[in-house]
Amino acid sequence: MELQIAVEELSKALYRAQGIVEKKSTMPILANVLLEAKPGMLSVTAFDLEIGVTSEHRAEVMKEGRLAVSAKHLYDIVRTLPEPTLVLRRTQNNYVEITCGSSHFRIVGMPAEDFPALPAMAKVPFVTVRPKQLLEMIEMTAFAVSTDETRFNLNGVFFQPVANGGVRMVATDGHRLSLVERPIEGDFHLKRGVIVPRKGMHELKRLLAEAGNEEAELGFAENSGVFRRPGLTMVMQLINGTFPEYEQVIPRESARTLRLGRTRAIETLKRVSLLSQDQMHTVKLEVADGLLRISSQSPDLGEAREELPLDADGPAITIGFNARYLIDVLNVIGADEVELELHDDLSPGVVHPADDKTYTAVVMPVRI
Repeated sequence: MELQIAVEELSKALYRAQGIVEKKSTMPILANVLLEAKPGMLSVTAFDLEIGVTSEHRAEVMKEGRLAVSAKHLYDIVRTLPEPTLVLRRTQNNYVEITCGSSHFRIVGMPAEDFPALPAMAKVPFVTVRPKQLLEMIEMTAFAVSTDETRFNLNGVFFQPVANGGVRMVATDGHRLSLVERPIEGDFHLKRGVIVPRKGMHELKRLLAEAGNEEAELGFAENSGVFRRPGLTMVMQLINGTFPEYEQVIPRESARTLRLGRTRAIETLKRVSLLSQDQMHTVKLEVADGLLRISSQSPDLGEAREELPLDADGPAITIGFNARYLIDVLNVIGADEVELELHDDLSPGVVHPADDKTYTAVVMPVRI
């Protein structure tokens, strides 16, 4: 194997691999990337048995071949090279030589045959997606994914086609829930839905951010999800579990609907929660007399209080929330105004953009 390639191009591929390769695996090969020199291009693959990404990069190939090499060490070398192009050559005993200007490196590689094969993708029913739209949906839900490994079916985002020709994405950790729905044309051939794991969603988010306005496709087959755009393919293993009946926890009625400026609400919650040092970051919301009073107190620090005017009157309600949960929700909403629906001191609060029900967040209350 021998080729010449732009340093920037190879560096981009190796940077992408850093979040995928297993650095502490009992299988040393998983810390490597697979390099495959083909006519006119170099293919770079990273795979940890759950997530795999293959990208193709233009190169001048003098001799075809395949080799596995440490993803970290190769990246550390390539990103510091002094010239815009490099020559990469495989030598005896699976060594790889990198030459760039006056710089010369020789590092240990591994046989390409030891690198695991990615799942087959021949029968995946692909649907065309808009990267910016899919990225927005991930950003509006991924923050609510559970990090509790014992609740594996909550360790991902539930991806579900809906009857009106759209797609719904839902995430919950048992304390909060985030749901967004957007129109996407095409048939994913899914009976109910699939759970995309947290790590897979994180890597997909990075690839979508790279894609910009490029044409992209998404599909699911058996226990795998596949995303592809020109020159790049990502395969991820799905979570084999049943997502809970999330619609049952979304309140169907409310006693008060508060219309708030999003930015002002975020700033107020941040200020007031400074004196809430308990584990739940609890703030108290009191709705009465045309005002929303947000307060917190700590025996060791003191108390904080701030008032926001409300347009409409209604029954008085006092309820506690984890301030960080509310801030997380408000941060992913793009609208200038939001609506907070409250029923009583024991019922969850519902947040959505003003006059828009395509995004819904549910936050469980905290005892005060």
